[in-house]
Amino acid sequence: MAYQPVRQPRLADVITERLEALILEGSLKPGQRLPPERELAERFGVSRPSLREAIQKLSARGVLSSRQGGGTFITEELNTRYSDPLLEMLSRHGEFHLDLLEFRDAMEGISAYYAALRSTPTDKAILLKRFEELEACFKGRNPALEAKADAAFHMAIAEAAHNVLLLHTIRGIFHLLERSIVDNLAHLFEKPESRPKLMKQHRALLDAILEGRAEDARSRAHEHLVFVEENLLELERAETRAQRALRRAQAMPVTGGDASS
Repeated sequence: MAYQPVRQPRLADVITERLEALILEGSLKPGQRLPPERELAERFGVSRPSLREAIQKLSARGVLSSRQGGGTFITEELNTRYSDPLLEMLSRHGEFHLDLLEFRDAMEGISAYYAALRSTPTDKAILLKRFEELEACFKGRNPALEAKADAAFHMAIAEAAHNVLLLHTIRGIFHLLERSIVDNLAHLFEKPESRPKLMKQHRALLDAILEGRAEDARSRAHEHLVFVEENLLELERAETRAQRALRRAQAMPVTGGDASS
């Protein structure tokens, strides 16, 4: 039997794969600047020409971009948002926000489940920090800042799940997610009891993940999003009733016919 000789991979290809893996796992993020060439070569323990070849290959693929006198960056558009025009349309039409909530229920439930199983001490420290930032924003009662902190907390859960497809799917709709949360909070905060209820739900979700209770983490994520959905539906129904009553009040009164005719 003839055996094919085993070929050693080229060093530049190995570096390319390693850089791609760091991007996929979220260690290198879109828009982030790479360390200087000399420092990066030392970290990888490779020569600068091999590193330069890998960078050129990733640049040709659209993964990296160079700025004149500014270094090399992870391409800004890389999975920060899908280019599909459908998502742009969705972001402009609020009537589809319940569809997004259902999608979030599926994605974030499984993210919470895996985060509880797989999160490392570093992940847990980041989750706790994001929760504390969220808590501080809630106390400040600034819906725009709260929405950013809320989205960042949920993104940290996706990162802690250590599933690259989940991570980049959620990251791909991050701008849509953040805008949805802004709209949701603006409506929910019309009810004074909503704010402490939301913080209690986020705390329960965090605790389940930190304590490794995977099924409970998934349930807490589902409970949170069902609460948001049910309250938005209730507000929509109340708004519809108010509009209907207003139309009736503004309607011209109906008069009877002329009795002399």
